[in-house]
Amino acid sequence: MKKSGFIKLYTFCSLFVNIAYSQVKPDTLSYKPFVWRSETPADCPFEQSKELTGIKFPGLKSGFHVADTWYPSWAEDDKLYSPYTDGHCPRLDGGNDLSISDGNAPQGYGLERTSTGQAVIEGDDPLQLNIYSLGLSHATSLPYHGRYPCGSLVYNGVWYYGTYCLDPAGSTRYGNMVYNWPWIGPFVGFRYSTNFGRSWKECEHTPEKPVFNETGLNGFPVKIGSPHFVDFGKNMQHSPDGKAYLVAHGADINDTQPRFYNASWITGDQIYLFRVTPTIENINDISKYEFFAGNDKNGNPVWTSDFNKIKPLLEWNNNMGCVTVTYNAPLKKYLMCVTDGGNTCSKMNSYIMESDKLTDEWKLVTYMKDFGQQAYFLNIPSKFISNDGKTAWLMYSGNFATDWNGVKIKENPPGSHYGMVLQKIEFLK
Repeated sequence: MKKSGFIKLYTFCSLFVNIAYSQVKPDTLSYKPFVWRSETPADCPFEQSKELTGIKFPGLKSGFHVADTWYPSWAEDDKLYSPYTDGHCPRLDGGNDLSISDGNAPQGYGLERTSTGQAVIEGDDPLQLNIYSLGLSHATSLPYHGRYPCGSLVYNGVWYYGTYCLDPAGSTRYGNMVYNWPWIGPFVGFRYSTNFGRSWKECEHTPEKPVFNETGLNGFPVKIGSPHFVDFGKNMQHSPDGKAYLVAHGADINDTQPRFYNASWITGDQIYLFRVTPTIENINDISKYEFFAGNDKNGNPVWTSDFNKIKPLLEWNNNMGCVTVTYNAPLKKYLMCVTDGGNTCSKMNSYIMESDKLTDEWKLVTYMKDFGQQAYFLNIPSKFISNDGKTAWLMYSGNFATDWNGVKIKENPPGSHYGMVLQKIEFLK
């Protein structure tokens, strides 16, 4: 299971006994405002932004003590639709659904029926949201131990829901190092729904035959392990060309200095970018995708249909991991959230970057050492960006292993917890 075996699930289950799931009101909190002190490592390859110089936390938190892995997509009906997994989510009938992506988990459904959930987030104010589950979907993870949610997009009434694999069934050799898990496997592909998640057409691809033909087995790290759609706003209204863009973290076999858990659900070395016109016919067809292949001598992006020619958008060896991007329309800026998960179960570092275009230079807004202190899956839902673009809400999950090998995890900023967390943020200029 991701997050070092069963630690995350056990942590959640220990909390669940004290939670009444008939209550769907968000858990809100007020605290003293502060500016996060950026502690940028000396080897950071990204310049400091002169336009967005930091992040302030004005002291407002919302969220739910539910499952994790929330990546909302703003649909044309004004609702947010999101995947979730590894925990419970309430239903409208007062019950709840339990999603477990690890096929080996005692509370789970087995390797051939790993589960991922789908949910609705309703409301315009993060302090007064309502969430509810639309049910679970089951799929095989073999020859891996788990199958997890990632890229999710609702566009023109169709919900595209991606999954990726984790933990090969056996050890993996990478250079001179041997990994057992949580080595990241391939991105499998997308299932889709034409009725906002009430029923699904299952993905035609499998973990053994994924859409981009990567494996993750036998010492081959993937480049597209856990992709996420760029958030272009409601029904993708700010896409520059009508295409859906995706970012993903990965690693390269030629890395001469791989760290422990070099390419996992939350660690990597590079960020990759690719795009597709989102239709049911295109979404699982590799020939319909274009992959970023670097910039030409004039600085213009090069796109290729040949996956073997893909090149990193960004690189920072041993300092990258899960990545999401949101377009802040009022500021005309792309905002990228990256989490470097270290050893995958201790304190984690996250940073936010900005750029005028997806393929332009990315500059650092803030480097948040030990954010959460164990926050992951950071994203900035476009629905909650203010009209002037100066404030937003940072969504993440956190603190699944609060005492791992003697490392005590605290809440920082206040209100960081397992499940869905929303922190209000202000961009400093």
